[in-house]
Amino acid sequence: MLGGGSFLSISRSKIERMIQLVTSQITWPTTVMMASRMNSTNRMNIKSMRLQTLSQAGDTNHHSGTNYAEHVQTTMNLFEAVFAHNPSAPAINYQGRELRYGELRARTLRMARALTSLGVVRGDRVALLLNDSPEFIEAFIATCSLGAISVPINMALRIDEQCSILHNCGATLALVEDDICNTLLTDAREKLHGLKTIVRTDRDNDIYEIERNLSEEGSGDFFCITEEVLRDPPLTIYSLMGLLDEAKAAPALRFSAPEVDDPAFILYTSGSTGEPKGAVHRQTDVFYTNQTYCREVLRVTKDDRLFSSSRLPFAYGLGNSFTFPLLNGATTILCHEKPTPDVIANILATARPTIFFAVPVVYNLLLDHHRTGKQLDCSSLRLCVSAGEALPAHLGEEWEREFGVQLLDGIGSTEMLHMFMSNHENDVRYGSSGRMLAGYEARLVDENGTLTPDGVEGNLWIKGDSASRYYWERPEASAETFVDGWVRTGDLYRRDSDGYWFHMGRSDDCFKSSGQWVSPVEVEGVLLRHAGVSRAAVVEDFDDHQLPCACAFVVRQDVESDAVELEKGLRETAAASLPRFKQPRKYVFVDELPYTATGKIQRFKLRQSLRKS
Repeated sequence: MLGGGSFLSISRSKIERMIQLVTSQITWPTTVMMASRMNSTNRMNIKSMRLQTLSQAGDTNHHSGTNYAEHVQTTMNLFEAVFAHNPSAPAINYQGRELRYGELRARTLRMARALTSLGVVRGDRVALLLNDSPEFIEAFIATCSLGAISVPINMALRIDEQCSILHNCGATLALVEDDICNTLLTDAREKLHGLKTIVRTDRDNDIYEIERNLSEEGSGDFFCITEEVLRDPPLTIYSLMGLLDEAKAAPALRFSAPEVDDPAFILYTSGSTGEPKGAVHRQTDVFYTNQTYCREVLRVTKDDRLFSSSRLPFAYGLGNSFTFPLLNGATTILCHEKPTPDVIANILATARPTIFFAVPVVYNLLLDHHRTGKQLDCSSLRLCVSAGEALPAHLGEEWEREFGVQLLDGIGSTEMLHMFMSNHENDVRYGSSGRMLAGYEARLVDENGTLTPDGVEGNLWIKGDSASRYYWERPEASAETFVDGWVRTGDLYRRDSDGYWFHMGRSDDCFKSSGQWVSPVEVEGVLLRHAGVSRAAVVEDFDDHQLPCACAFVVRQDVESDAVELEKGLRETAAASLPRFKQPRKYVFVDELPYTATGKIQRFKLRQSLRKS
């Protein structure tokens, strides 16, 4: 609602609902502070802030016309690299509207001033619990360029998993979607150990309309709500739109080049234990993936439009939707909705991407969608890319046959930030992960650490300058994974005589389903909660389309119990506690599980029995 130069950023009903939620769920005394016409001076009186006053250079210097490669090599700063492009070129396509590089630059500077006004300094961790959106991009660039550490968190995780990541990274500030904010305050308040400040988005308002009005009418007068829960230290909640409005009058910023080994962001992976592990990356890692995979395989130009169904908090999605389009003056297509086949089909038809990224299960869903008579318009695509798990050969072949677009499978990891092997345009061998990319090294070793020859499978180790050096606050896991410059991937591979690499499975018991890690121990723990289960073991299986999924072997408490009813109960238990990709697709009831002499389940025997059947 706009009128008389004022903007009401949070409705009265929403304020009342927020107060009701907090006071009904939190046992500590709660104080609600409301401030009308609050400006940046007032806020500084409320909360002690450290504001860095820097020179005007960051606001006035554009780098249009600068050679991109030379510019990145000299600055190695995300802000400078992204905004070296034509300010009038489209940077983001979001909800059918375009945001140009010049507009994105101004918004990112405002975001940086807002973060600085909250006391963010070099080395601070800033958590991003945001959907794919312009705000995510702005916050990520601003945080990294300020020398702080961005921590994107997967929105699809359970609330306790998100809290575990917040606790591990030690973030004191989080930018959070409204619905997640309410859940954090009501269902997980006691788990927010170190969080001091939450900045919540306001999706009830049209952000583009707000931007236009603020530009035309000057700084709006916001009605802001600040909630302080009386604990030590207090948790303060701000409206993002209120902070951004105040930031218009804040001093200008200049972003300096980072030191070579300065951490810039942390990406979390479940890894081999099922517990969150944060791979720490530098700004230079981003540039390296652009100079290797993007330039060798994608060859992005300013005319490309890139769309990824994998989200920004994933290493795969971050490269697809941020690094490759925005470091090359192209356009990224962002979608805040869950990328269902209908949603993807609409984006393909309306936004007309030229490169599409997904995981194998999504390509299979899209083919099913197409077969049902809902035609998929792929006429704008010049390339499709698959990663996250091995792409079955028949799936790639069917996709190319149906749509006339090559589907390039590759392999990367959170630790390596993006791809280090890939098929290439007009050089595709379906069923393989392609060839090694220039700039990366690989070796295959057996269980004794001896190099294996071509044609023989071995444990895959990778080396390259985009590699993380360690996991955040996980020294033991770091020592196990990062060895003398090499990264132990946990994957079994073989290389043929032509230099193509083939995925043979995992060297541990974890596996990927729908492109995300599944820990058998975690799934087994859920199944064992059911009173009818004596023992359980979960292994990797493959569905009718040869896509990986979980299979549970179950020993019943009562061998005479009804297996059909027990399976129904187990499916309900799994659905209540696990995301869909972790839920077993198949249940096999057995009298005994195979064990080693030391009492460990021999999961490889279970996998063998599935292959035989």
